[in-house]
Amino acid sequence: MSYEAAKSAVVLAGLVVAGGIFGLTAYRLLWVNLRAGRPSGPLGGWWRRFLGLMTYVGGQRRLFRLPVPGIAHFLIFWGFVLLALTIVEAILEGLLALRDPDYLIPVLGDWGPLAFAQDVAAALVAGAVLYALYVRLVVDPERYRASHKSQGVIVLGFILTIVVSLLIMNGAGIELGEDPVAEWRPVSDVVGQGFAGLGDGALEVVVEVAYWIHLLVVLVFLVELPRGKHFHVVTSIPAVLLRNLEPPGRLPAVRESNGAPGVGAIEHFTWRQMLDFYTCTECGRCQDACPAHAAGLPLSPKLLMMELRDRLKERGDGQELLSGGAAEDAVWSCVTCLACDQECPLFIEHVTPIVELRRHLVVEGAMDHQLQQALENLGRYGNSFGQSERARAKWTKDLGEPVKDARREPVEYLWFVGDYASYHPAVAGITRTTAEVFGEAGLDFGILYDGERNAGNDVRRVGEEGLFEMLVEDVVGSLEGCEYEAVVTTDPHSYNTLSHEYPMNGRPVLHYTELLDRLISAGDLVLPRPIGSRVTYHDPCYLGRYNGVYSPPRRVLAAAGCEVVEMPRHGDRAFCCGAGGGRIWMEEGPMTERPAVMRVREALALDDVEALVVSCPKDYVMFQDALKTVDHGNGLVVKDLIEVIREAL
Repeated sequence: MSYEAAKSAVVLAGLVVAGGIFGLTAYRLLWVNLRAGRPSGPLGGWWRRFLGLMTYVGGQRRLFRLPVPGIAHFLIFWGFVLLALTIVEAILEGLLALRDPDYLIPVLGDWGPLAFAQDVAAALVAGAVLYALYVRLVVDPERYRASHKSQGVIVLGFILTIVVSLLIMNGAGIELGEDPVAEWRPVSDVVGQGFAGLGDGALEVVVEVAYWIHLLVVLVFLVELPRGKHFHVVTSIPAVLLRNLEPPGRLPAVRESNGAPGVGAIEHFTWRQMLDFYTCTECGRCQDACPAHAAGLPLSPKLLMMELRDRLKERGDGQELLSGGAAEDAVWSCVTCLACDQECPLFIEHVTPIVELRRHLVVEGAMDHQLQQALENLGRYGNSFGQSERARAKWTKDLGEPVKDARREPVEYLWFVGDYASYHPAVAGITRTTAEVFGEAGLDFGILYDGERNAGNDVRRVGEEGLFEMLVEDVVGSLEGCEYEAVVTTDPHSYNTLSHEYPMNGRPVLHYTELLDRLISAGDLVLPRPIGSRVTYHDPCYLGRYNGVYSPPRRVLAAAGCEVVEMPRHGDRAFCCGAGGGRIWMEEGPMTERPAVMRVREALALDDVEALVVSCPKDYVMFQDALKTVDHGNGLVVKDLIEVIREAL
């Protein structure tokens, strides 16, 4: 048998074996396993989905939140897409070697501009891979810890070998004078000059050895692809295309398995959630942004995805997901701040699966005593403080003018006050100030008095769906008895759930910073005494990341004469206070440092900043407590935004 015949046979056999292994593994993972999951919801919005695919897979937009790694990944991704044509060319040339050893594929093998683009791409990919190896092996950032580091290094080695062998193959071919587009391959020409002293026979050996190395690594890569995190090469396109387009503040409806809500086994997740588990790249960006992880709590969103992926691959029917105390503690550590979802380049959802797991734990009664007590209070009194409904409006007694009862007379704005603004002694004064500012603005507003209940945002994210539904029924019953045009609230948590999880019948829900911004812009609220302070502003998670409200609070502060100095983490990267997801009702447990303390330190590090301004009652309480534990000799104070407005009045 001639060498050419053997070459064609070996290439064909390798392609069949590698392709078969890849196909069978992918079939099991993507068809057999995903079919075991629950149905996902109906899909729509296809134009938006395709636009997202072009932006986030094609443009890799979210990767550029870390600029240099983002550029490196962009070069590897698009460079390899372009170089995939050279792999096709190598396979076809091998298969056709028996017919014509010197056969060139039309366009792929003899079009100069394509050859030039591939040559430059190979050099750029090699450089990007070397940078990525440097990061993994030398810098070794914390976000990569516990990822499959060796697997990542091996795959980068595969890619580097593929592009280097391609350059050697082309370079030696140029030296042989066999490349019809040699003038279009400047990088390969330089590489080929390293073999200039070899004779034709030796150069032919170099070409063939480089060819076999190139092809062998490609085939091994194909076999290994579905076995690890690099399966995201296959799953990232459908994952982004089929991503959840619902507002992030709207949790999916509860699903039951064997009559119980939540997820207790891997098969209880939807097939779309399972696709996310396969798509995790283990980049650790979610982990870096996670306040629970930073505080030393036993949660890493990355490790959670990796664990769920492993359980999905193992697949035992009825297999318990949360088989130990450590796993349960990790699920209860989440503050549902959405930072993990925001940072993921491929739109993997972490918060929703955590809530699904919590729903199961709630049914099992696997929660700490403080949380259980808070839920009992919410069920009995409609608030987590366990106080009488009649005490909800106690803060109004010191006001000069009574606040309208929206149940008894029509109002333009129904103020949904919220639990912390109503009951917490540290916040009551701020709530009164809000009423005074509303009055000075000539706002026609009223409250529900003892007809108000907790809106249930955090109740739902704790996983107590039955209690949430009960609270919704009570709140909707109170709202339906009122005449109003819009709801305003000072509580971002209430703002979120009222906006996205309540039947508001077309009535808008406003955060008070949005309302103040409108009043100031319209000239209905004039601030005659600009205070001239340097302040920093904290973006509440449920106002910012969940609902995209960033500019109104800053415009209001500017109108009050404040210079806003941003903390390093602000806007959609703001660091959570640690109160969300029901964590404010739970025992803290051992921590290295509370998220609120870390956030206060961040504010203290700014030059000449007089106040940390907040626009959430929970933030106010958390940061006031944190400030007491930190040396703040520079005189920093925590203020609610409404206090700044009161000063400017």
